[in-house]
Amino acid sequence: MANEIRVVQYGLGPIGSAIARLIHSRDALKLVGGVDIAPEKVGTDLGDAIGLGEKLGVPVAKTLAEALSAAPADVVVHTTSSYFDLFSDQIREILEAGLDVVSTAEELSFPWLAHRDDAERIDRIAKRMGKTVLGTGVNPGFLMDALPLSLTAICQQVTRIEVTRRMNATNRRGPFQKKIGAGMTVDEFNARMAQGRMGHVGLRESVGMIFDTLGWELTRFETAVEPLVADRAIQTPYVRVDPGAVRGLKQTAHGYCGDDARVVLTYIAGLDEPGEADTIRITGVPDLEIVLHGTNGDLATAAIVVNAIPRVIAAPPGLVTMRDLPIVTVGR
Repeated sequence: MANEIRVVQYGLGPIGSAIARLIHSRDALKLVGGVDIAPEKVGTDLGDAIGLGEKLGVPVAKTLAEALSAAPADVVVHTTSSYFDLFSDQIREILEAGLDVVSTAEELSFPWLAHRDDAERIDRIAKRMGKTVLGTGVNPGFLMDALPLSLTAICQQVTRIEVTRRMNATNRRGPFQKKIGAGMTVDEFNARMAQGRMGHVGLRESVGMIFDTLGWELTRFETAVEPLVADRAIQTPYVRVDPGAVRGLKQTAHGYCGDDARVVLTYIAGLDEPGEADTIRITGVPDLEIVLHGTNGDLATAAIVVNAIPRVIAAPPGLVTMRDLPIVTVGR
């Protein structure tokens, strides 16, 4: 097809593979390469590596340079890590290769609050190379920031935004269940959380995007996390949770302007968690309450990343966020 956007998928874990399969299904996109460091994937056919059910005749590369030596590309979809210190070199590498970037890295979705110097460095490289970088996903990137911000368009005044995301993680992928601490003892959970490499990443970024977009002064940011403890045994294909062990977590974030908590975000994910829904409450003129049912985090993340690709290709150079792009809609 003429004018296809050529895409390299960088990172072939469960989310990266789901995104790659969706890319392959789109007429306007062409999957031309895949990158992963896992020894069992490197050199195998990309179609096999992503569970496509058909061969693509493209071997999985260990490095981006290797993938690009086999086929030119326009954009890289990046799905390797949540944390800036682990992914920033990869983003710079992609930009220096002359490619646009759509990444699921949560700390890239609105990095100026926690990683201003690194964000400005990436922005300078992107502008020098004439390329665009976007960090997005279902959350952060949409449910707790871009969507409530869009809803304020029908308000005359807004004084407070509250978002609660409640998920039943029983049928989610294994890495997600482990990420929320399912199966750990409470002591193990608390120790891992203290290390800063477990749980949901992105509440700070969502708070930052909302405050900055609405012109509110963020004077204080607070976050807390607590384990959800099972009162009965729970078994999934990936973990077993005994009574008294952790089945998930509850994370909260408060963004203050003075003594006023203008933004309150609550993230709840647990095995056998009842009442799954996404609820947005906006206090203002008028007050709004929107409840979403059926949001599947994995499907939604793949969708928003792939749907954002044409918007990123067309966007001005630099590091952008979802608030900076035209409305992202389903593509073909």
